This record gives sequence, structure tokens and C-alpha cells, in this order.
Amino acid sequence: MLSDNKQQAAMPVVRDPADFDKRSGNLLERLVFNNRRLFIALCLLVTVFLGLQIRHLEVNASFDKVIPQGHPYVQNYFENRARLGGLGNVVRVVVENPNGTIFDPAFLEKTKEINEALFLTPGVDRAWMKSVWMSSVRWTEVTEEGFRGGPVMPEVIDGSAKSIEEFKRNIRSAGLVGGLVGTDYKSLMFVVPLLEQDAASGKALSYGEFSRYVEENIRGKFEQPGKVKVHVIGFAKLVGDLIDGMHQVITYFGIAAAVAALVIYVYTRCVRSTVLVLACSCVAVAWLLGIIRLMGYYIDPYSMLVPFLVFAIGVSHAVQKMNGIMQDIGRGTHKYVAARYTFRRLFLAGFTALLADTVGFGVLMVIDIPVIKDLALTASIGVALLIFTNLLLLPVLLSHVGVSPSAVARSLAKDKAAHDGRGAGALWLKLEHFTQRGWALGAIAVATVLTVVGFVISLGVKIGDLDPGAPELRADSRYNQDANFIRSHYRLSNDQFVVIVKTKDEMCSDYRVLRETENLTWTLRQVPGVQSANAMSDNVLNLVAGLQEGNPKWLSTVRNPTLLGAASQWTMTDNPELVDPACSTIPVFAYLADHKAETLKGVVQAVEKFAAEHDSQDLKFLLAAGPAGIEAVTNIVVEKANRLMLLYVYAAVIVLCYVTFRSWRAVLVAVIPLVITSILCEALMALLGIGIKVSTLPVIALGVGIGVDYALYLLSVQLQMQRAGMPLGQAYRHAMEFTGKVVALVGVTLAAGVVTWAWSPIKFQADMGILLTFMFLWNMVGALVLIPALSHFLLRTEADQPVRSPAQAPRKAGRPVQVAAASHNQR
Repeated sequence: MLSDNKQQAAMPVVRDPADFDKRSGNLLERLVFNNRRLFIALCLLVTVFLGLQIRHLEVNASFDKVIPQGHPYVQNYFENRARLGGLGNVVRVVVENPNGTIFDPAFLEKTKEINEALFLTPGVDRAWMKSVWMSSVRWTEVTEEGFRGGPVMPEVIDGSAKSIEEFKRNIRSAGLVGGLVGTDYKSLMFVVPLLEQDAASGKALSYGEFSRYVEENIRGKFEQPGKVKVHVIGFAKLVGDLIDGMHQVITYFGIAAAVAALVIYVYTRCVRSTVLVLACSCVAVAWLLGIIRLMGYYIDPYSMLVPFLVFAIGVSHAVQKMNGIMQDIGRGTHKYVAARYTFRRLFLAGFTALLADTVGFGVLMVIDIPVIKDLALTASIGVALLIFTNLLLLPVLLSHVGVSPSAVARSLAKDKAAHDGRGAGALWLKLEHFTQRGWALGAIAVATVLTVVGFVISLGVKIGDLDPGAPELRADSRYNQDANFIRSHYRLSNDQFVVIVKTKDEMCSDYRVLRETENLTWTLRQVPGVQSANAMSDNVLNLVAGLQEGNPKWLSTVRNPTLLGAASQWTMTDNPELVDPACSTIPVFAYLADHKAETLKGVVQAVEKFAAEHDSQDLKFLLAAGPAGIEAVTNIVVEKANRLMLLYVYAAVIVLCYVTFRSWRAVLVAVIPLVITSILCEALMALLGIGIKVSTLPVIALGVGIGVDYALYLLSVQLQMQRAGMPLGQAYRHAMEFTGKVVALVGVTLAAGVVTWAWSPIKFQADMGILLTFMFLWNMVGALVLIPALSHFLLRTEADQPVRSPAQAPRKAGRPVQVAAASHNQR
């Protein structure tokens, strides 16, 4: 065939490397392959150096890193965090008496010991810790002589009926039922705010160590079956559980790697090339982990996916190189020359694909969440490293070791069978039908219907978490069981939304300030999803009424500055968490039924509307603090960044494809299947109840990157053959036999590897596994089916025109269709 003859003329069979012109090829090829041993030695030294750094790599997370620090609402939180202790990273520990009440003397003694243990736990912000055992938690009541009050826990609690009765009365007077005391009087809550940095060492709090400390020294030490049960929730405990789950996750990564090794070996039946493919991908991962350590970063539950993605992408590119070398060796070319030939054919396509992947991850930097920016940076570095390990190092190593003779013989037999339409060749012949008009129309029609239906379904995809509790973990996890218990026995949920009321110093007792705070509290109580709301104004109202012998007529904000001043001063003394010492910052607490996106959005809209109507020069209502407030802002940033991220990813992919193909038609052929993948992915998320959030955004971007890899490898060869004069059908079949079959192999391999994640104890990783499996398979189908179908309408050349007799030829020749192919140096 004409194209084969041209290709063989450009890259003839060379059995003896002495007959090969080592001065041929581009500068990079000559620099690497003419100095192979030196290049391998340098890679070995880098591997040893960076491998040693992995020993010091830490696994941790940071509360501040998972929130959008540049958003004005979060900046409000940072600016006032020192004034409002305990409104950010808080752990709640609930101690339950399963077969009794909190008034059991033995149980009370246990809770006292737990209180002391929590107070001394490293990383606790002790000044803001709250429980019935803390002297800062006080009760107040009105008597004929005025107010009377004191700490909720009596000075003497000896188990006698008198002391227990006094304790009960103090709880009722302080209004702690549903707050620090369970509604059924069977449990007590300990509110434990955390410091982001250790005050002594200055190091960031290790959530893994904190979680283990709580498990060993609180739950492990004090929990007793039938007598004492400990429930723990909060960001630090959640991250600690995720870190513990990462050990099992590593097992799933190992399974995925084993599946990849098995599939590649079954395809090649060559141990040496299979080992090299996996080894080069592992080298890239080792380099990445070492660089992460040198940069001062750590692995967190959100970025733990990156090493596997780098490995998976590396395997995808490495198999293409191995397949090309095996085919050249099968034709009789020496392994050294075969490696250089494959480098010439596929380096540009591989480099462009990896560059597209790098840019795809890099655009995640537009998302103003530090953990996403760190993930984007490390993933971009990891993919860039594959240029050295899988595009350069692997061909160099294969130029030394080659492939086994039995593998070569098997490859030749398979290629001959495929050429004759037997075995896999029968499938290539069927796929070749999609280059014909009828089949192409059918494929495009089906894709159009799927896209329209998928788009309609994707309109239902939500932003943020859609499940109660911690959606990062399974519903039956210990953490979510604890969250369910606390939610059903306490009115003050962990989904705490805080609005910051800001005024001038010493103005918190001003009538207008308290009146507007009261109005905001009332407004929040009317919002769907808000269980309760309270603020300093509630305490002031009760105290003013108490000063008037408890007359309910006084349960309203009065204009008397003396009464308001006295009540405010009492509140600052007994409830310091309700106002700062400067009397200028008042938190308004809203406790939500859940942290679903609709609930958070409703609260934000209500506060924004209230602020727009009531803000003044001396009084501001600021969003947002508290776990739910921070999550609401995160949802706002994610929703805004989602479309912007996809826009940037596609813009980068389009530019890179155009630089590679030099044809806008070819760009359309490559990009249209990717767009369909993105739409169908969001439709799948809507059907499975997976929201768009911090953990799923990178997966959406990855779908575009992996898909363009397939298109670049397949289209590069197809366009090269068309440029050589081959008709579209034959060109596509040739591309399938050379790179397309590996596209199918890689798609199945990666899907088989990540589908095991569906059984992970970490739910968001299970969600990632499902989405990645879908995208790996659909991108493969899109590349194998839609590329030939779209090519029929966009990439046909003169070779595809029907042959006409001279009598049928038109008097004026029409302008031929131009198809630009990727330029490869084939000297």
C-alpha cells in the first residue's frame, strides 16, 4: 500500500544498529538516545535521591486549606476569628449512659475524668472549651432579691440526692437541655475548639495524631459496654478517620496496579516489557512524592488520588510506546532502532497529551481553595514528570532490553490475523464501518440523543454535599453513626452557621444593635432547615425581664440604656462566647438540620437580604463563620469555579489540539466526544446523588485530560495516513492496528483498576472510582466510535472521492478537502 511504502521508506527496517544513522532525528532524540547510559544513570540518581525523601512525607490535613481563603465572607471570619473563639474548627464529644441517666454518680465521675483528659489534649483551645464541668458554663435565675447564679456543676457533687437535685436545677436554669445535655438526660456534650497550630512548637495540628489520641485516650480508655459510650464528631475527627481509611485505600491502589499488570501481560505475554511499563510509571510516582516532601507539602485525603492518577496516565502512555517498539521489532528492526522509530512517531502526540493533562490540572488553580490549588500543582508536576519517565526513559530502557522473541512472534501473528479480519481484526473491521455514511449517521444520532437526555438530567446536579452527616464516609461508618446520635438527641447540631454582627467598640449594648440582632435571629428561625437560632440579644432579653421580676412583658428590647448595659455586662461575664471583650462583635448562631446545598443557600440568601436592608455605617452583618457557614461559602466558590474551570480546560485542549493537528476540523473531531463525556458525567452524578464539590471537581477535569490522550494518539496516526494518500477507512483501520487497540486496552485496564474503589470505606473515593470508571470507558468508546463517524463528515480527503471516468469528470476541478496531520520528524 502507498502509505506503508512511504512509511517504510521513511523508517526502513534496520537489523544492525551499525547501519543506522545516529545523527538522524531531532535534537532531543539525539541527545537522549546517543547518551543512553548517561541518561539512565541520571534518572537512577534522581530516583534514589527523591525516593529517600518519601520516608519523611507526612499525611495530614488543614481546616484552613479546605476553605476559600480569598472570598470576602471567609476573610470576615479570619478577621474576627481571634475575637470569636471556637467558631471554626470544633470537635464535639458526647458521652452517653446507655442504661441510665447523666445523674448516675459513677457516670458523672467518668465524665469529670473525660473533661480533664480533653482539656489536656494537645491542640485544644482550652479558653473556649465548654461542658457542664467547666466553670465558665453558668446558670442564672431571678429571685425576689434579684439575680442569683453560679457554675452549673455544684461545688460539691458527691452523689447525694441533694447535690444531684441541685445539679438538675442548675441545668434547667442554664437552659442546657438540647445544648450541652441530651434531650433525654442520658448524655453530656463536650465542645472542644482546636488550635490550627501548636502554641509551643508552632507546628500545624496533626489531625491524624489528634484522632488517634482521642481514640486511645478518650474512647479507648473510658468507653465501657453498657455503661459509657463515647461519640465524637468534627472536622479533625473526620479527617483523622479519612487518614486511617487511607491505609485501606492503598490496598485498592495496589489492586488497581495488579490489574493493570495482569492485563498488560496478557496482551504482550512479555514479562520484561510489562515490568518496565509499570516500573517507569512507579518511578514517576516516586519522583512526585519526593518533590512533594521537598516543597514542604503533605499528602491529605483530597490529594491522595494524585499518585494513582499519575500512575494511570503513565501506564496509558507507556503501553503505546511498548506497542510501537514491539511492532517495529516484529518487522525485523533492531530494538535500538525500533525505540528511536517509536519515539519519532509518538513523542509529539504523547507530549501534547501530557501537556493537555498538565494544563487540565493546572486550571484547577482558578479555584480559590488551597487544598485544590495544592492538588492542581502536585498533579501538574506529576504529569509533567511522565515526559521524562514514560516518553524518554521507557524507550531508552526498551532500546536495551527489547521484548521477548515469543512476544514478538505472538504480536506478528495477532497483526496478521487482524489484517486478515480474524480475531481482534474482526472488531477493527466493524469499527471501520463507522467511517461510512450510514454507520456514521447512526453513531452521531445515538450520541446526540444521549447528549440531549444527559444534558436534561445534568440540570439536576447539585452543588455541595447531598447527604446528612459526613458524606466523605459511608453512612454506616462509626463517625456517621455518632453524628446521627448527636443530631437526634441535641438541638444544637454540628451544622452551625454563624453570622457576625459588627459594630463600634463598647456598642454591643446599644438599643439599635440589640434590636437589629434580635430581628436577625428571628429572621433566621423562619428559614427552612434552621432548627434554632440564638444570640446575645436572647440573653439580654431574659436578663432584663428577670430584673423586672420575670414579667413576660419585658421580653423585648428596651430603650433604657441602664438596663441594657447591666444585662449586657452580665452576659459578657457568664457567656463570653456570645460577645467579644471589646463589646463590638456579636455572633448570631443558627443550628441547621443538615448541610445540604439547598439549606445553606437559603440561609445565605436570607442573611444577604437582611444585611442589604439593615447595614449601616456603624452596624454590619457579616458572613460567615461556623462549620456550616464555611461550607456555604465553599459551595459558592465551587459553583462559580465549575463552569470557569471547564471553560479553561477546553480552551487549553482546543489550542493544544490545533497546534498538533493544524486543522480546526480535526480539533472538532477530538473535542466533541470530550464535551459529551462531560455532560454525561454530570448526568451520572445527578442520578447517583453525587454533588459537585471539592472532592469531585478534579475528577471532572480529569475526564477531559484522559479523553484527549485517546484522541491524540488515534487521530495523529489516522491523519498521518490520510496525508500519505490513504482513504479514511483504511487510515482509521491502520490507526486502530497501531495505536487504537492500545487505546481500547488502556481504557479497559484503567476502568478495571479504579472500579475496585467502589468498595472503599471512604465514600468520596468510591464516588471518584465510579465516575472515573465511567469516563475511562466512555472516552474509549468516544475515541473508537465517534472519531471515525465525525471524520466521515469533517476529515475526508480526495482519496475518499469516488473514482470517475474521464467522461464523468467535471469540466472544472473542485477544490480538494485539506487535512492537516501532526508533524512528526521522520528523518
